[in-house]
Amino acid sequence: MIVTRTPFRVPLGGGGTDLPSYYSKYGGFIFSGAINKYMFIYINQPIVDDLIRVKYSKSETVHSLDEVHHDLVREACRLHQIKDAIEIISMADVPAGTGLGSSSCYIVGLLNGLHTLRKEYISLQALAEEACKVEIDILKKPIGKHDQYMATFGGLTVLDIDRDGSVHVRDAKVDRETIDALERNILLFYTGVSRKSLDILSKQNSATQRDDKAVVDSLHTIKEIGCRVLEAVESGRVTEFGHLLHEHWTAKKKMSDRISNPKINRIYETARKNGALGGKIMGAGGGGFFMFYAEDKHRQLRKAMKEEGLREMRYRFDFEGTKVIANFLDSRNGFFRNRVHAE
Repeated sequence: MIVTRTPFRVPLGGGGTDLPSYYSKYGGFIFSGAINKYMFIYINQPIVDDLIRVKYSKSETVHSLDEVHHDLVREACRLHQIKDAIEIISMADVPAGTGLGSSSCYIVGLLNGLHTLRKEYISLQALAEEACKVEIDILKKPIGKHDQYMATFGGLTVLDIDRDGSVHVRDAKVDRETIDALERNILLFYTGVSRKSLDILSKQNSATQRDDKAVVDSLHTIKEIGCRVLEAVESGRVTEFGHLLHEHWTAKKKMSDRISNPKINRIYETARKNGALGGKIMGAGGGGFFMFYAEDKHRQLRKAMKEEGLREMRYRFDFEGTKVIANFLDSRNGFFRNRVHAE
């Protein structure tokens, strides 16, 4: 059995500029942080039969890869020429539809495990691109490259995306004191609403492709704010980061009327009245987790959010990225079989 652990992420600046419709024209910029909430993928090769078993929120047991409904599993196994005799189980600290990048955490963790199964080394850059290939090129999902790279690399990380889609990864230069301040002052609350981000992202993608001025201008603003966020954080000006979050939220809401709604607007204004300098909804919007930055009224903010029905999720930043945390594949005793098929 092989077990991988892959971190979820919270975007800190530039979110949305990683979509191909935007970066292919203007270049993208992302500043993001991985957190110690994880997707776990278990991979096993059963000895009793050649069936394919996939367990997630549903359970599948099938004879052929074409019968697998879980699209990420089906295409990842097909890419690695694995046709049968495989069991894949997933568990996560955070459910899907919460805006923390669960889909990309899944595919990155799965691909990491499949390479381990095949006893293959793959660089982090190549692993992230392989995850992008499955989600964007093969499955045609209207998403960007942010989540796959953050799930792979972890840390407080900057992604500079060229117009040709090349991603340049660098660590943000953040000192320990600033990291402590961010972990102390950035509070995450679950709205209780899960949503599918693909519909929102698909409309944003289409609007950008047809050069919708409101959407493109908002993304330009978000990228510019993201660069200022990085500069503020690297300089230790965390209070400025809180105010920039509010600027970002104002710009993000202009991209689509589905990013926010009366309930989300009420929660945001309540947070601002109870100590939050700024905040934003995670991911594409519409639900999931709220992130707020507050410096001196944590207890007051927590109480106000609890009264709104939100649940807080405590966290720390993760600096390891995806990793294999268990590998019981032992070829010496013949217990596991090599079921990887050549073309």
